Amino acid sequence: MSSPFIPPQRAIVVEPQLVRIPEGWFWMGSEAGQDNERPVHRVWVDEFRLASCAVTNAGYADFVRATGNPPAPFSENADFNHPEQPAVGVSWFEAAKYCEWLSLSTGLSYRLPTEAEWERAARGGIDGQLYPWGNSPPQSQPDYEKRWKKGPEPVAQYAPNAFGLYDICENVHEWCSDWYEPGYYAESPERNPRGPERGERRASRGGSWRHHIKASRCAARSSIPPEFHYADYGFRVACDG
Repeated sequence: MSSPFIPPQRAIVVEPQLVRIPEGWFWMGSEAGQDNERPVHRVWVDEFRLASCAVTNAGYADFVRATGNPPAPFSENADFNHPEQPAVGVSWFEAAKYCEWLSLSTGLSYRLPTEAEWERAARGGIDGQLYPWGNSPPQSQPDYEKRWKKGPEPVAQYAPNAFGLYDICENVHEWCSDWYEPGYYAESPERNPRGPERGERRASRGGSWRHHIKASRCAARSSIPPEFHYADYGFRVACDG
């Protein structure tokens, strides 16, 4: 019996544009942030690839057509259904299913990034700065007051960070693979941490179009239960190899 995630006939899959995140050490966390961002600790992350953008409605629709899974919540709402907007309202479980389908369809190994991978990627290879662009506040960014009026912006409208990642700390929260634990940094392994073995909430990173401050710091952490469907939650995929 074939997997429910494999199309009956091999479909043409538009793969995400991936950028290489080089292996290396970085300082994870922030002394200026919330308690769950401390202690600041040195972490090694192996090389991996990360999608330059969050999964869009167009990309998620390919998954829905191929597998028969339900469409993204809010997909009938005009504020959220532009093809190049991030697919929002997708639960952690549905994001994981998308990664499994993309892996089976392409022969590559797609997954959600870990918190450590996400933060290293967001920092763009530069430690000690609050945001991907430096330390200036989010309100200083181009067109800040004009954006995010009713929902997320279409992806890749503004300059990427130093690694070539668009919207990495803004637009929508992005699911990570880790279970969330506020005190995890005190016991996190030094190399390739992957979060606690179990939990009740899954970790997420990045800012949100519906928050008062629309962009997050690179070190800021968030989480919700994995079955939740929120209109400011999306995801981007990582790839091994």
